[in-house]
Amino acid sequence: MQTINETASGPEPESAQPVRPHRATKKASQKKPRNRVIKRTHPMWFLAPAFAILLVFFFLPTVFNFIYAFTDWSSFKAEINPVGTDNFANLASNGTLFRALRITIVYAVLVAVFQNLFGFLLAVLLERDTKINRIARVFFLIPVMMSALAVGYIFQALLKPEGSLNGLLSTLLRHDIDYAWLADPTWTIGTVAVIHAWKWMGLSMLIYLAGLKTIPSDVLEAGKIDGASRWLMFWKIRFPFLAPAITFNVATSLLGSMNGFDIVQATTEGGPARTTEILNIFIYRTFGQGLFAQATTMSLVLFLIVALMAFPVIGLLRKREQIL
Repeated sequence: MQTINETASGPEPESAQPVRPHRATKKASQKKPRNRVIKRTHPMWFLAPAFAILLVFFFLPTVFNFIYAFTDWSSFKAEINPVGTDNFANLASNGTLFRALRITIVYAVLVAVFQNLFGFLLAVLLERDTKINRIARVFFLIPVMMSALAVGYIFQALLKPEGSLNGLLSTLLRHDIDYAWLADPTWTIGTVAVIHAWKWMGLSMLIYLAGLKTIPSDVLEAGKIDGASRWLMFWKIRFPFLAPAITFNVATSLLGSMNGFDIVQATTEGGPARTTEILNIFIYRTFGQGLFAQATTMSLVLFLIVALMAFPVIGLLRKREQIL
């Protein structure tokens, strides 16, 4: 019976039999590829000019910034002597430094809010690739390429009591308006923050547009098939994909405005009543008075504040990206 069954069924075809790899082939496939040696196409000394520029204009000033903060360097003395932490103690006891720091942080937060709000709205409105939208994008990018001092002086002229803005409002409302937009101690810091945000909102718009363009089309089609409304698709599908763009825009606008100087100097020069005297304006005035060590100490404090703010802010935004 066994012989009959074998004859009836026939021999097993070769294609059905599992092919076992040869031991040598198996070992060869398991071997890790060797690290390829990358040949240099240029000698290393080609990088010398770039390193020389970094050394002269970045590393050395940074090192001297840390050194001179602990000295009595000023225009009133011929010698420079170490004083330890006296400069930090004097600034802390004066109270002016903490006031300038508080104004700087408020200014930076307002700029970050306005700049990202304006840039996000522009990106949503100009997302479609039409001819009118492309022209509008170019116009909104023009302020980014303009000088910040020029932007400040233009808005200073527009916001004067006899400026063009009050003239336009007087024409529309049919009664005289002579409001001093840059002389109100309560609202001037917000006005200057809006000017700063207006200058850079085109860059934020560009980053948000790039984020909107990289959303996978199959995800959007799946949302449409599931019957999601446009509002639901935007906040539940499209907005989470903008997390990297939000991280970049918030970090750059917040930390960049912490180092702001030119727009505030051109519009208010720290006034009225020093309500817009951010830390860089304070450093500029102190250095102009010949107190070089105190100004260097303030710049070191600003450097440390920016560094301490940068890592937590970027870390929180990165965690938000992972959650979304």
